[in-house]
Amino acid sequence: MRLHKEGTPSIAIVLTVAAVMNLAAFYFAPDLLWLRIAVGVLSAALVYLILQFFRVPARTQTLDERLIVAPCDGKVVVIENTVENEYFKDKRLQVSIFMSPLNVHVNWYPISGKVNYLRYHEGKYLVAWHPKASSENERTTVVIGKENRFEILVRQIAGALARRIVYYPHQGDMIRQGSELGFIKFGSRVDLFLPVGTKLHVQIGQKTTGGVTVLGEVPA
Repeated sequence: MRLHKEGTPSIAIVLTVAAVMNLAAFYFAPDLLWLRIAVGVLSAALVYLILQFFRVPARTQTLDERLIVAPCDGKVVVIENTVENEYFKDKRLQVSIFMSPLNVHVNWYPISGKVNYLRYHEGKYLVAWHPKASSENERTTVVIGKENRFEILVRQIAGALARRIVYYPHQGDMIRQGSELGFIKFGSRVDLFLPVGTKLHVQIGQKTTGGVTVLGEVPA
């Protein structure tokens, strides 16, 4: 397991705070052993949590051009046909994955192809499961075209805790399935909009492992 580069500032801040807490407890309460122990346990817990937030575990990815792979860790909370109004402006199959604060927060490309559209939108910070989160929260929309045959849309959505979305592609980039799309700090949600009729391999409530779990099959 390694730590993601996006965590460097946050990890440094937490380590500094933990060190200050322990030094203060040692200096101002040298005779209160119970207090020094409590501060030590609390600071250790904070360090552990921040390291968990930014961990990138070693895993064997699913790399198959015939498949659509989960872009993130989390739980499938939406599967429905809906109208996507930003890019397609027609009916699409929406699959939404909720990322808890304890999930790995890296996002991966679900397929290989070309970035045909990329937009970052400032917005609100509604809870990730709010029905309007996909259209009103801070978000990034990436549309990947597959050899001029079809396109899928991947949308990173900030939530009540997630206050920073990081994305790496540029419009026109050729990207590979399984490489990093970006990072959402402290969890939130990722929506995919697929062609209607896409054969899915997941169901509501199922947990996903980013870069590994097969969401569905690439349309013929």
